Amino acid sequence: MDFLPYTLKWLELVLRWGHVLFAILWVGNSFLFNYLDNKLNKNITSENIDGEGYLMHSGYYYKLTRLKTSPPLNYLKNLVIFKWQSYLTFITGILLLAVIYYYNSGILMVDKKVLEISPLNAILISLASLIFSWFVYDFLCKSKLIKNNVIFILIIFILLIIISFILTKIFGPKFAFLSVGLIVGTNMFGNVFTVIIPNQANIIKSSEKNEKFDMSLSLAAKQRSIHNNYSTFFVLFIMLSGHYSFIVYHKYNWLILCLIALLSGLARHYFNLRGRNIHRLYILVSSIIGLVILAVLLLIFKN
Repeated sequence: MDFLPYTLKWLELVLRWGHVLFAILWVGNSFLFNYLDNKLNKNITSENIDGEGYLMHSGYYYKLTRLKTSPPLNYLKNLVIFKWQSYLTFITGILLLAVIYYYNSGILMVDKKVLEISPLNAILISLASLIFSWFVYDFLCKSKLIKNNVIFILIIFILLIIISFILTKIFGPKFAFLSVGLIVGTNMFGNVFTVIIPNQANIIKSSEKNEKFDMSLSLAAKQRSIHNNYSTFFVLFIMLSGHYSFIVYHKYNWLILCLIALLSGLARHYFNLRGRNIHRLYILVSSIIGLVILAVLLLIFKN
């Protein structure tokens, strides 16, 4: 076995392993903190405490308190900040993209039955889609549209339909699916890298100077965190899309992908509401029924 192909195989193995591991940690953090935020008792009259609750793990009780003010200065030096899970998920994902797909772009990205383009152009289009999509999403988040959840979600969903359709007309079906996941994943990383962590850094600096921190920074960071939380089910679906070719290679694969995004978002919404003791089982049931209807339609309308 030649040295370079053998080395690349090991590199792919390590990167895949790391990518899945770091993604599990990132998604786990997202689920845990959003769940805790929803479960905390907010009916508290206090200048310092915003919410509190109790946990049990491994036979011990834990008290959780969400503060309106800064903790004692000596605790700031030992803060646990969850960022490397996100960073390493993105880094390993981009490296996998380069090692597997960009390195073999003529085979794994270009499908002459879809569109005849050079491997280099395929790579450039892929990179451009990541950058362009981030700037559009970030612009929408910073616009007044973010104040209206219905309009914001509708615009994002319409953009997802457009992007999914265009990518399936440029790349081979498998890479087109992956590209949508790359776009969503890049936006999730962008939320952490450009909003959540910088806002947290500014809050910590204010605390170190014994100044009252800007709560709008906390709200903006939490908003992006919630966006990431709602994206998790969909991204995980795409990460595993190589195992369901009957969807990936379907004539209307782009539409199926968008419907999966809608159904997975509904399911995530149910669990987020449930964490706040709002039990709307019909939302989860609707997403399950929707998935069953989709499965039946795919059986009826085969390629």
